[in-house]
Amino acid sequence: MKNQHCTDTVMMVRPAQFTFNPQTAPNNAFQSSETDLTARMIQEKALKEFENLVDQLTEMGISVYVVEDSNDPPKPDAIFPNNWITTHRNGAIITYPMQAPLRRQERREDIVNDLMHKYGFDRRYSLEHYEEKDQFLEGTGSMVLDRLHKIVYACISIRTDPTVLDKFCALTGYDRVVFNATDKAGQPIYHTNVMMTLGTDFAVLCLECIDNPEERKLVSNHLVNSGRTIIEISEAQMSTFAGNMLQLSGSFDRQLIVMSSQAKNSLTESQKNSLTEYGTLIDAPLDTIEYFGGGSARCMIAEIFTPLSDGDF
Repeated sequence: MKNQHCTDTVMMVRPAQFTFNPQTAPNNAFQSSETDLTARMIQEKALKEFENLVDQLTEMGISVYVVEDSNDPPKPDAIFPNNWITTHRNGAIITYPMQAPLRRQERREDIVNDLMHKYGFDRRYSLEHYEEKDQFLEGTGSMVLDRLHKIVYACISIRTDPTVLDKFCALTGYDRVVFNATDKAGQPIYHTNVMMTLGTDFAVLCLECIDNPEERKLVSNHLVNSGRTIIEISEAQMSTFAGNMLQLSGSFDRQLIVMSSQAKNSLTESQKNSLTEYGTLIDAPLDTIEYFGGGSARCMIAEIFTPLSDGDF
């Protein structure tokens, strides 16, 4: 029986024109634009970081389905496919409404069709019509999914609308745990997955970003009641993408915890020791992607949960 929470198969998009996206910067405090690098140099550095992560995952037994980004139209954030698509063990593919118009170009029917043909997905749900109402839900950036207990964790922001989240829950049968989270400047955390990672038996979480004590207790209680050990990170560690990890199932049933080198370097020895109880730590330098794109390792990986006869959302 395949692991219902983690997968050994992922999709990644090789970038064609990675760069700073001015449309996403106003609500993504992790992005930066100041540089002496040319656009070509940024793309070359990002591509090298991308290839290195793909190689590391492949060496550890992860099946990586690499999709080529198309040059036209330019898509500066195509390297982050988890925001527009999710796959599910019951054979479903869901596509999502994106806040930035530039990012909506990342949704590609040819990719959806290829996934359906290659892996046997046989149903498709589209939520992108919510863009007409300026309501957004950016996939597993907005939502951190507990696939074992069918719970979705989501911090509300301009990119994570409660109405669309309710639609997702009605469609999938998930229960929602909704909360507010802000950075030290008081700006809403743009994506839940930069402050929270959920593994089979653990959760990495920046609790200090949740100002409301009742909401903090709500999130903590759900995690503990689902059997997770909470590994708390600080706001400073979150800013280095220490919350943007992903657990995957490698070869020989090894559990892997994937993160950037910057994220790993920010962890204390105690935190690293705690994490290694749940998997082998895999890190890759993603400085260019993190600096200009405002996303990290988890954002680059769209999990493929291949269909099972008894699979669920």
